[in-house]
Amino acid sequence: MPYAKHIKVKKMENSNQTEKLNSIKLLLLDVDGVLTDGGIIYNDKGVETKIFNVKDGFGIRLLMDAGINVGIITGRRSEVLHHRCKNLGINLIFDGIQNKGAILDDIIKKTDLPGHKIAFMGDDLPDLSLFKKVGFSIATADAHEVLQRNADMVTLQKGGKGAVREVCEKILQAKGLWDDILKSFE
Repeated sequence: MPYAKHIKVKKMENSNQTEKLNSIKLLLLDVDGVLTDGGIIYNDKGVETKIFNVKDGFGIRLLMDAGINVGIITGRRSEVLHHRCKNLGINLIFDGIQNKGAILDDIIKKTDLPGHKIAFMGDDLPDLSLFKKVGFSIATADAHEVLQRNADMVTLQKGGKGAVREVCEKILQAKGLWDDILKSFE
């Protein structure tokens, strides 16, 4: 964790953060470095492969089953991402986006949600413009230190290693839904 050793990690203990998370109706996610560990594998034919964390996927499903929508905003285009989104039921996908902050107005129109009801999770400098426009910004534990300094929350987990699941659970806890979800698995 080369960047984070020089900064303080924000914790989710504060009631203002819990209130903001409680109001979230849409969680937007970057892909490389958030849903994955940032690694990209190419085979000999140039076909791209990514590794997604199944626990992150389960957290996304729990969130969506609770009525909180999930969307993707990423700078890269990738067929494997579309396969993963289809598998999870994510229909709000913006890929190939170079200016992530500029796309928020389209998302607000498409979802009919105000910016303060939208959270975004990112890990690197292209995500900063969106951090400043959403109601709640989240950086992964291994995100660039500039994002960590500007985030409302910094996860304990790294991208692709359970960070998304951590955020999904925090949102469900803030909304008072977590205990019922746990009971449903007993």
